[in-house]
Amino acid sequence: MDLTNYFEHTKGFGVLATADEKGHVDAAVYSRPHILDEKTVAFIMADRLTHHNLQSSPHAVYLFRENAPGYKGMRLFLTKIREEADSELLYSIRRRKYAAQEGEEEEPRFLVFFTIDTTLPLIGAEGDIHKAEKG
Repeated sequence: MDLTNYFEHTKGFGVLATADEKGHVDAAVYSRPHILDEKTVAFIMADRLTHHNLQSSPHAVYLFRENAPGYKGMRLFLTKIREEADSELLYSIRRRKYAAQEGEEEEPRFLVFFTIDTTLPLIGAEGDIHKAEKG
């Protein structure tokens, strides 16, 4: 599937799920990923719980539900490969401009890169996810 085309032309709602080193799970609303190539995506994030969890556990799942009747969309199973803070690349690819309130500084932003381990439909799967990961 052409992920760049899919995410550029498909409207929907996304959630990024992470867990900390103890397995405590978090889920947060996130915009569509920035597609770097067919196996690499990136998300821009503030230094909040999702970013904190990724410091100790590199695995995440991005669930995307299309704005369409029924349950259409996809799940991306991800592994963090690196991150950069307040980089030129981050500011060149972000979709929205953030403005700090008067007298406040804009909080740091992180561009977090992931490899795509597995892509599955929103509902159902072609097999067990753990079998798919092992090849």
